[in-house]
Amino acid sequence: MMSPGRWTVLAASLVTLAACAKSVPPLADLAADKAAIKAVSVAWKNAYNGGDAAAVAALYAEDAVLSAPGTPLVRGGPAISAYFLKKVAEFSAAGLTVADDPMGDVAASCDLAWQWETYTVTDNSGVVVDAGKLLTLFQRKNGKWKIVGDTWNSDTLPAARAAPPAPHS
Repeated sequence: MMSPGRWTVLAASLVTLAACAKSVPPLADLAADKAAIKAVSVAWKNAYNGGDAAAVAALYAEDAVLSAPGTPLVRGGPAISAYFLKKVAEFSAAGLTVADDPMGDVAASCDLAWQWETYTVTDNSGVVVDAGKLLTLFQRKNGKWKIVGDTWNSDTLPAARAAPPAPHS
């Protein structure tokens, strides 16, 4: 005969297993989620290359955080919109295009997902002027996948900084 403590542990284990089983999405849903997330990435590149800063910013959640190189954290929809308004205009004026090289795979679990990618930036003549990697975090909000965290960095080393002056003796 099992003690009441063992019955409690067994019951708790069965409840936990049932909860886990309910939280694992069917493979068809996971495939659809991955496709939807990749579509957000494609939409981002199309809007950025098309000079549409508003469309880029619309892919981010209102509480998103952007961690761009050489810039303090950019938090929230209005700040992200302002950031991309400036950067997309500069990018377009320089005649640059960004592309996935290649588009990375997506990992998703419930309402959270991430995508690791590499990218290249080319000029009007097709010369690669930059390449790097990025990590984007997604969250399903009201049934749509939104970017909630975004960071990237170049494979190119930053220009050498001037050495700080020697301390006075």
